[in-house]
Amino acid sequence: MPGRVYATTAQLAEYLGTDPPAGAERLLAQASQLLDADFLLAAFYDTDAEGMPADPVVSEAFATAVCAQVEFWGEVGEETDVSGPLQGVTLGSLSLQFGAGDNRSSPSYYAPRLVRALAVLPADKFRIGVVTGGW
Repeated sequence: MPGRVYATTAQLAEYLGTDPPAGAERLLAQASQLLDADFLLAAFYDTDAEGMPADPVVSEAFATAVCAQVEFWGEVGEETDVSGPLQGVTLGSLSLQFGAGDNRSSPSYYAPRLVRALAVLPADKFRIGVVTGGW
């Protein structure tokens, strides 16, 4: 898979405290793509010539975020790519309904630890920008 991959299988094994799951390299690449697409498009941080984080603190946070997402997929299922309160299930032709209605929380697509790994980064090393106005 093309693109940057922010964690190695060795980092994943250390994060999980066990051997990495089958397909770990693919999962790390997918989690890195998710991080790029959903969190880093408007982020400001120093990079090296390959576009990887230049600061070791940022690099470690990205690795932790990616490992957390792989762990999350292992818990909720990679195919569903969603978690949250299950409101209903139909077994005939399988139908799952996650958190709907005003009194229910919405489903989660991201590992909570992924978000926390980015949230604790110091502002002088990592910032998310906001785009206002038109192009």
